[in-house]
Formats: sequence, C-alpha cells, structure tokens
Amino acid sequence: MSESDNKQGNPAIEGMLQFGQAMAQNFFQAIARQHAVMQDSSGEAAPGISLPENEAIARLQQDFAARHVALWSSMLQLKPGEKAVPVIAPEPGDRRFTAPEWSESPVFDYIRQAYLLNASFLNQVSDELPMADGRAKSRLQFLTRQYVDALAPSNFAATNPEFIKTALDTEGESITRGIKNLIADLEKGRVSMTDDEAFEVGRNIAVSPGAVIYQNELMQLIQYAPLTDKVAQAPLLIVPPCINKFYVLDLQPDNSLVRFAVEQGFTVFLVSWKNPKAAESTATWDDYLEKGPLKALEVVRTVTRVKKPNVLGFCVGGTILTSALGVARARGEDPVASLTLMTTLLDFADAGELGCLVDEASVTAREAAIGKGGLLPGQELANVFSALRANDLIWQYVVGNYLKGNKPQAFDLLYWNSDSTNLPGPFLTWYLRNMYLENNLRMPGKLKMLGAKVDLGKVDAPAYLLATREDHIVPWKGAYLSRGLLGGETTFVLGASGHIAGAINPASKNRRSYWVNASGAADPDEWLDGAVEQKGSWWLNWIEWLRPYGGKQVAARGRLGNAKYAPIEPAPGCYVKEKA
Repeated sequence: MSESDNKQGNPAIEGMLQFGQAMAQNFFQAIARQHAVMQDSSGEAAPGISLPENEAIARLQQDFAARHVALWSSMLQLKPGEKAVPVIAPEPGDRRFTAPEWSESPVFDYIRQAYLLNASFLNQVSDELPMADGRAKSRLQFLTRQYVDALAPSNFAATNPEFIKTALDTEGESITRGIKNLIADLEKGRVSMTDDEAFEVGRNIAVSPGAVIYQNELMQLIQYAPLTDKVAQAPLLIVPPCINKFYVLDLQPDNSLVRFAVEQGFTVFLVSWKNPKAAESTATWDDYLEKGPLKALEVVRTVTRVKKPNVLGFCVGGTILTSALGVARARGEDPVASLTLMTTLLDFADAGELGCLVDEASVTAREAAIGKGGLLPGQELANVFSALRANDLIWQYVVGNYLKGNKPQAFDLLYWNSDSTNLPGPFLTWYLRNMYLENNLRMPGKLKMLGAKVDLGKVDAPAYLLATREDHIVPWKGAYLSRGLLGGETTFVLGASGHIAGAINPASKNRRSYWVNASGAADPDEWLDGAVEQKGSWWLNWIEWLRPYGGKQVAARGRLGNAKYAPIEPAPGCYVKEKA
C-alpha cells in the first residue's frame, strides 16, 4: 500500500471512518437503551448517548479505519500457503482464538482480527466518552464489554472453525452431544462449569473432621477436631460470606484453609450460614450480626474459656464480622485478640464493577420488591458474578459444552461457584444501600446496628488485611482503604491472582506470590511502590503473623463442644447441603 493510500482523503479510509462512526453510533445508542432500562425505573426513555466531537474520539476513529484497511490489504496480498502477519493480537490471557484453526484459514483469520479490532475500538470509545457521572460511565463500560464479549465469532457455530473441525472429525457426534448438553443445562437453569457428579459435600469436599455444636435459624457453628497434640490457647473463629457457601475454605485436604489452620495448631470454629428459604426471608442485617458472629463468639468463649478469640472474615463475611465487632466495642466490650480480613471492603469508595451496577433506581426497586421480605434467588446473584468475567465463566462453557459437545472437567472451585445461595431481601437491600450506594460504614456513628452507633475506629485489635491484585469483586485498592478506618495496628498483604484463586492459594502447593511492605502509607500506590514480592503462598505469612495472638500452648481439646453446647451432628452439617 503506498503512502498516499494512507492519507485521510483516500476513499477507502473515508469509507472506513464512516463505517466506524456509524457502527459506534448505533452500538452506543443500543447501549443507551439498555442503560435507560437500568437507570429509569419509571419506564421513561433516558436521553440517548451520542459520540462527541473531540480529538480523542477522532484519533480512535482514524486509527480504527487505518487498521481495518491494513488488515484487508494484508489479506489481499497473501499468496497461497502464506499466513498473514497479524494486525492485532488477542490480549494476554484471552484463549478464545489460540487454536491453530483460526490462523490456518485466511477467512477465519480475518474474522478473528476484524472482531478484535471492533472490540478494541468500542471498548476504547466507552473509556473516552466524557461522562460526569462516574458510576454511569462504569456501567456503560460494563455493558459495552458484555455486548462485545457476547458477539465474539467464537461463540457462533458458523464463525468458529473449531466447531466445524470437531463436527467433521466426529462425523456430527459433537453436535449431538452439544444439543444434549444444552438441554441438560436448560433443565438446570444454568451453564455447567464442572462435572456436578464428581463432588459431594461431606464426601470429597468439606471433609475436615469436626462437629456442629450450635445452630439457630441463620447459622450452624462448627468446631473442628484437632490434628496436633498441642494447640494455641486462643482459638480462631472464621466467618465466611453468606453469598455462596463456606466450603470454599474447606474444599479438599490439600487446599483447605480450615485444615491448614488446624494443622498449624489452632482450634478452629466456623460459621456455616443457612441457605435462606421462605422462613428466613425477613432476616435483616442486624439479625445476621446478632445470630452470626456475635452469637458465635459467645459460644466460642464458653467452650474454650478464652475471653478474646482470634477472628477471620472473608469477603462480605468480613464486612459482617467487622460490623459485629463495632457493635461489641460500642457496648464497651473488648471482643477479640486479632482480626484477619480476606478480600473485604469496609470503605466502598472503590467498589469495583459491582459498585457500578448499584444505583438509586435499582436499590429502590429492590427495596420495593423484597425490602420488607422476600428472597433474591441464588442463581440471579450467580449470574451477576459470572457476568463480571463473562469470557471465563460463561462463554468458554457455551463454546465447550454446546458447540464442541464436551463435558466440563471436574474442578472443586467451580463446583463451589455453581452452588449458589439465596439472600433475604431486607438483609440485601440494607447492605446495598448503606454500603455500596451510600458508603455509610466508613463514617463514625453514621450507622446504627442493633441499637448501637458503630465506629470502626474503635475496632482496635491488630488486623491482617489480605487483598488480591486482580480481584474484580473487591479491588485491592478499595480493600486497602480499611487501614484508614480500623483503630488498631494493621498489616496489609497483597496476593497474586483474583478474588478466589488468590485467596485460596494453599501452602501445600506454595504457588504464585504475594507482596509485603511494613509501611503504613495512606496511599495504596505508594505502598505498592515500596512492596517486596515474596514467592509462594500468603498463608505461610499469615500463620506466622497469627501465632503470637494464639497465646501459650495447651493440650489439644479432644472434646468438641461442652456440656452446654454438645455436638449436634458431624461436620460439615446440614445447612451447607441445602440447595437454593
């Protein structure tokens, strides 16, 4: 292509510019209609979104057109048997187009690269749109990515060469299997991500030995059996999220955080939340505090005769736990020896992509529908979390299960991910409004819980805060802000990977890495600049931090529970087995 061909006056370039303008304009008008549905519960149309005339957008359009012309030119100049030099490559970690079938055929190579160019352009335009409302812009970026991911050529039989090759190789058997897989998933009401028959709670996951020693209408409390002759005098109470089930912390013996803590000589207790049904549909935030961590602490103290246990909260379980400690401090109690928070938000100023989906209209609608009573179905919540990583948690299984006719492999973490839980409406709506929407927890005395004004600054136990670098649910910089709210000494550690894979990084495998820095810098970027990377699992760092708060070594507690709180049933109990 000559130099003159690349000038702006060239008809091909002008055509591509017009195409790019029209495509983006139509796309964002469609996005605007979707945005209006999310924004305006009255049903009135929200104003449309149009592409502004600014230098950034103009540069994107010019680059977009030029790259399409370069792609088309490279394809026209190909000789038989040659492969084109790619104009654009997938992002690191994008495995949708790595199969050789995509590059062996000029047709599918063009389809692949044209899609990547279009996707890149639309995502960049959504980033550049000048919108004063940051939450609305984040929502627009989220919706843009959903549309872009859904329209990938890999998702459709006619434009996926892997589907065609597999169908030919199997003489159509893969198509038959794919249809059967689709019908089975329609009956389930969800896309299968793992072999559901490979796991069973209590048989090969959640198998750490122990017993349920207390239960109420919202939780069972499990005490785990010791695995050492001597244990730390002060026990450890774990409060997992009530979204999904506790056994992400006790999957299998080699990746169980529960078992790891027991093997390190701690007496471990754990809250197993009930999967709410109609009888629990009116449960409130206060109910979860009072009947969850506060009651569990009372039982743990009685059983162990230790006034100040250690506590650990994970995700929203950490928010619930810290709120409960705030209530206890407001009552004049000094409840715990130490606090560990795993991927937890207390300050919701940076709430990630979930935050962009929560606005006044959506919360008000939820309050009207289930705020006084009712349930958010577990599958609805699971769909939202899957959409945050649609290519990994939706589309790869659509392609694998339905187009290629494969059965997903057995994977304990994805089995847990598919085991969804309901949420009571009053609990959920209070949480959405006061945390995600209004960010009230960070303001001392703003929130009343169980009649007490909560000030997290009075929660002054030493705290270990774990965040993960690629977390899309709890952004690590948002988790870092907890250091400015809690009143005690804090140790912040940043793990590699995402919300679950980064947190469940077993010491037995000692993979990945984590970053440490003794600095108490207020700014997370300043902290990271001075942080040192350590190879292996952060679990090893955490357990050494926790040991001093365990107190002296005592003989292992061979008896589970006591006369008042006698074992009810073996771990993992019955609550965790209830399906949504």
